[in-house]
Amino acid sequence: MSILEKYSAALKNKDEAVMNDLLHDDFKFTMHKSGTVLTKSDVIKWAMSGDINQDKVRIVYENDEVGIHHAFVTFNDGNVEAVMAVYKYDNGKIVSLETGATPMPK
Repeated sequence: MSILEKYSAALKNKDEAVMNDLLHDDFKFTMHKSGTVLTKSDVIKWAMSGDINQDKVRIVYENDEVGIHHAFVTFNDGNVEAVMAVYKYDNGKIVSLETGATPMPK
């Protein structure tokens, strides 16, 4: 199973142990839509809240250094976004994540 397959499964299953193992201690998540930068603990807390619900998850590209992923994400407030994400890896762990998001009609 690839890093992105494991990450997507961990989000879906709210598996904190797997997320903790997959995310590098120096992990940073940059959301370009808002300019917000989240840390490893921020992302794990958010993922465990159940607010991130992915649909039509697609791995566009992945190798040992990067992964590119697209999904439609529905949040608990009812907002839906098409999210393109670029992941950078360091020694088999996700060290950074950057996203661009397009709001979709509800």
